[in-house]
Amino acid sequence: MMSIFIGGAWPYANGSLHLGRVASLLPGDVIARYFRLKGEEVLYVSGSDCHGTPISIQANKEGVSPKVITDRYHNEFEDCFHQMGFSYDLYTRTDHPFHHEVVQQVFNQLLDNGVLYKKAVEQTYCDNCVRFLPDRYVEGNCPQCGSAARGDQCDACSALLDPLELHNRSCKLCKGSPSSRLSDHYFLALSKFQTELENFVDQADGWRENAIGLSKRYLREGLQDRAATRDLDWGVDVPLEGFDGKKIYVWVEAVTGYLSASKLWANQRGESWEKFWSKEGVKAYYIHGKDNIPFHTLIWPAILLGLKNVHLPDHIISSEFLTLEGKKFSTSRNWAVWVPYLLQRYEVDSIRYFLIANGPENRDTDFSWREFIYSHNGELLGAFGNFVNRSLVFIGKLYEGTIPLGVIDSSMKDQLEDLYTRCGALIENGKLKESLDTVFAFIRSCNKYVDDQKPWNQIKENVDACSHTLHTCVQIIANLSNLLEPFLPFSCRKIWDFLGLSDPTWAYVECPSGRELNQVEVLFQRIDVSQIEEEVQRLKHI
Repeated sequence: MMSIFIGGAWPYANGSLHLGRVASLLPGDVIARYFRLKGEEVLYVSGSDCHGTPISIQANKEGVSPKVITDRYHNEFEDCFHQMGFSYDLYTRTDHPFHHEVVQQVFNQLLDNGVLYKKAVEQTYCDNCVRFLPDRYVEGNCPQCGSAARGDQCDACSALLDPLELHNRSCKLCKGSPSSRLSDHYFLALSKFQTELENFVDQADGWRENAIGLSKRYLREGLQDRAATRDLDWGVDVPLEGFDGKKIYVWVEAVTGYLSASKLWANQRGESWEKFWSKEGVKAYYIHGKDNIPFHTLIWPAILLGLKNVHLPDHIISSEFLTLEGKKFSTSRNWAVWVPYLLQRYEVDSIRYFLIANGPENRDTDFSWREFIYSHNGELLGAFGNFVNRSLVFIGKLYEGTIPLGVIDSSMKDQLEDLYTRCGALIENGKLKESLDTVFAFIRSCNKYVDDQKPWNQIKENVDACSHTLHTCVQIIANLSNLLEPFLPFSCRKIWDFLGLSDPTWAYVECPSGRELNQVEVLFQRIDVSQIEEEVQRLKHI
């Protein structure tokens, strides 16, 4: 048995979740559900990032403490992920005392192992605000591409930055021009791992192309040592004398959440966290958007190498961006589809289906209300729901709701068994869209099978043939509920109830003849296409 570790990126607890963020995280749940169906041991963790500078900025805007902000959004995130069917083994938060303890332990261990070193550095300082400025409090132009950028990263060209590198620097708080002052800080010796990380990236197997390309670019440019501490008033304290008022930088602290969450889960369950972090017998997946690539492919692996004897990432599932009606999501301009709103109005599996079938797996993709509603009506309702419901309604009418005696069509059985193998391999390699498309291509062929067999005529002309047809349809439906459970868990649970099935598995199953169907209901309701214009207009007038 393999131990499967899955780490989902930690959303900033400074605003509601929008659909673009969920699109980058959903693959983690699909992969976790799949491996559990296979019978593997899975640990799937994530949490809310409660220490980022955006939270301090939001708290300042509202005139409240950062804790007020993080409580509000952490609770909302938990609720949204629960409603979306995310099957985290633990969803925690970075302001949890246990996380602070683990981060400080990691800091001391890196210090002992010679991976951290102290030096006096120039830091941006605002004389008007009388404070050192966190990186995100410094704005200006990227020195590499000239675009507007923050002091930590340029979103336009993905360059990792230091605030002092920015051109035309200004303080986000007062818009003044910051100066610089010397301050003692610890640095993570990233450059020390240049060769090891080059080998690590060269041997990458199971990484998305964007992760490989961007990581190699940073390596070609040469890794620069990065600050591991900062002058901040919100975060994890540096556990050293003389460093009062300084915090462990979020770049080091947030990614360490994967380890702290694993240890917290183990403590709560009386389990071993080591079995998910040992070098052998473990497969580790990291799920995030492309803006988080360097943290997961370079910084976190460098920390793990510095700790020694812990498992490095195997699969980097880094999604591209999701746009909205052709434009980039913008929380500041309220150009977004907020997850709480979507969950109030639409079925969860409709959202999950769209975000996998049309999501930003290998390229930027667009969410449009037209595509979302036509996707639901055409694929979920028109193909999947239609096949399930028409087959079970026939059994209700023609066989009084009892699964007829018969033998599954051998070709259909072969195709189903092949789907488990093919779709499983695709999921394991992060090719979720192709896996889902493969199942739906089969579903469309199943609708054709019913049309060709015409059970409504067979019942009059050849009762045995009709029984075999509908028996075959039941076996297909039973196996589709396994194959689609990672993607569409709520619909599949309904099917298990219809058929009286026990827990799903990733292997061919048969539903016995003579079993009575439970109450069958429609899997999906049609969405009135008039809602397309209604939603677009609402978006434009928010």
